[in-house]
Amino acid sequence: MSKTTATTGPFDTVLVANRGEIALRVIRTVHRMGLKAVAVYSDADSAAPHVHAADKAVRLGPAAAAESYLNIDKVIDAAKAAGAGAIHPGYGFLSENAAFAKRCEDEGIIFIGPPASAIETMGDKITARATVESRDVPTVPGISRPNLTDQEIIDASESVGFPVLIKPSAGGGGKGMHLVEEPETLASALVSARREAASSFGDDTLFLEHFVDTPRHIEVQIVADSHGNVIHLGERECSLQRRHQKVIEEAPSALLDEKTRQEIGEAACDAARACGYCGAGTVEFIVSAKQPERFFFMEMNTRLQVEHPVTEMVTGRDLVEWQIRVARGDALPISQDDVQLNGHSVEARVYAEDAAAGFLPTGGMITGLSWPGGNGVRVDAGVVEGQEVSSDYDPMLAKIISHAETRETALQRLDQALAHTRIEGLTTNIDFNRFLVTRPEVIAGDLHTGLLDSIVEDFQPRAVPVDTLAVAVLHLAGALGGGGEGASQRTTSELTLGSAWTSCDGWRGAGKRAPLRLVLADSGGVSAPVEARAEYEDDAWTIQLTPLVSDEGEDEASASETRRIKIVADPQATRNEWRLSIDGAPAEKWSAGRHGSITGPNGTHVVEVFSGTAHDAEASTQDSPDILSPMPGTVIAVEVADGDEVTEGQPVIVIEAMKMEHTLAAPRGGKVKVSAEVGQKVGTGEVLAEVISANDASD
Repeated sequence: MSKTTATTGPFDTVLVANRGEIALRVIRTVHRMGLKAVAVYSDADSAAPHVHAADKAVRLGPAAAAESYLNIDKVIDAAKAAGAGAIHPGYGFLSENAAFAKRCEDEGIIFIGPPASAIETMGDKITARATVESRDVPTVPGISRPNLTDQEIIDASESVGFPVLIKPSAGGGGKGMHLVEEPETLASALVSARREAASSFGDDTLFLEHFVDTPRHIEVQIVADSHGNVIHLGERECSLQRRHQKVIEEAPSALLDEKTRQEIGEAACDAARACGYCGAGTVEFIVSAKQPERFFFMEMNTRLQVEHPVTEMVTGRDLVEWQIRVARGDALPISQDDVQLNGHSVEARVYAEDAAAGFLPTGGMITGLSWPGGNGVRVDAGVVEGQEVSSDYDPMLAKIISHAETRETALQRLDQALAHTRIEGLTTNIDFNRFLVTRPEVIAGDLHTGLLDSIVEDFQPRAVPVDTLAVAVLHLAGALGGGGEGASQRTTSELTLGSAWTSCDGWRGAGKRAPLRLVLADSGGVSAPVEARAEYEDDAWTIQLTPLVSDEGEDEASASETRRIKIVADPQATRNEWRLSIDGAPAEKWSAGRHGSITGPNGTHVVEVFSGTAHDAEASTQDSPDILSPMPGTVIAVEVADGDEVTEGQPVIVIEAMKMEHTLAAPRGGKVKVSAEVGQKVGTGEVLAEVISANDASD
């Protein structure tokens, strides 16, 4: 067994070298343990929530991570200036940087993580393979020696067996990984993989593994102390992922039986022992869905994982607290026999991305925000209302976690929690997460790492329910209001209508009101716009909703698509929160946020007044010669020279946004005029290049 060389000792102040939800999550435990927390921040995060949550905050530098969160000298100087005896790196940034951990050791600062030697050993996947194989931990067939050339990888690929998976030796998170199913495409995939690995990790070393049929991604949480004790806290299923990025995680896995659970847990502990590990870490395995008793080591993440809350929920243990206690030199408080898994937990990552537009990153100002609550629901969030979400960092905004006695109930609870999560001002993947956790395959536990990609085309954002649209009609027209002092003495009609002088409902003298007529759509333009006509009579509103059709569709919406809904308000209504009886059903509680956010029994939807028809809203851009940036980001490659002849679909520009590469292709053939350069910051809709066809030139 490799000797543990972790530096441990007492400390009373912890610098959290991270941002967002993980910084806030670490700070909470630091404070609960009676310690002081120091935050660090870039200029982009000067007003971020983690800055306000800490006892002290230190500026690192500009928004660029390389000049702030990834700058080792600046982080070390911040710790010294704040009197921090320890640094917690969170995940991402410097959390798996062996040089940073070694620098902490040299400076006499406790690194709340494994020793630098363990990070270095397990951070290089080739070395990690050889290390765990020394403890008889099974690994996937492949070729993995240092400094492999493209030709050496190509020559070995036939013996490894297609399909194969190209993997970068340094780093993780799916960056630089490419699945190759045919020998003919291997060479070009190696070029892309090396470029991505060099860009993300500063190291373009690659290796090759056989791709396991119907693979499931199962990882085991381990914790080791400086006294030689190593235990595992069960496994997590992380097979629901897109582009090797996890989206939904759960604990425990529905695949494993108790015997396999014990065997894979012991293999994870052996992997930790092999590298002299100390602290919390995760050993990742690939398991065939068809042969779950066979599992293969993939890699070890020498840090806390994004999905650690599901393990905390089923074990009742605070992993950050254990990290801190181990760093102080304490022994683990329990043995393996004391570990019990209770119930089931599922986590959904909430990203600033547009699932309906190919998962493009989004951004903007968060103009409204509310989180779900209730029994068995946990929210780890890193944003607040009024915060600007930029393209400088990872797009994850929060994690919504559920816990219940059974997996079925945990999935249902998560779906409801997501339904009542409201983030206004930018597009998120909340609706896509709901689509996933309610899929029959997911409910049945029939998972594999390719499932999400195979069903993504089935995703259609949920239409706004008609009852929500009906309430939105009145709210957006100013017809729902009231509340405040003396509300209980008002009549129902007065309470329902609000102020006659501020309402836009066509109020007339003697209590008469002209009918309302609005065209509504959801804020993402997902649902087809509807025409709404609302009339007030006998202390109730009757609303007729008729879907609009495009010029290419039917001439008129059919009568069966038209809904008439009667709404009666409860006399106890308050401002922006109402009890409304809809279609004679018992009164339900409804509330409104800013910008047309309506929350009711069906969850939260953002609805806005829309002018025009469905056809107008979807103007065709197919004939446009321009190549536009689909999101804020940075140009990292220009694949052609100005004036080159290009063909339709040929890659022209590559931009990076929120740690993801996006290749923009020529919309048609012709001569390209490039107006962007490598390193340039670009905004959504910015013209990066133009393709001039022969017809354009003649005109």
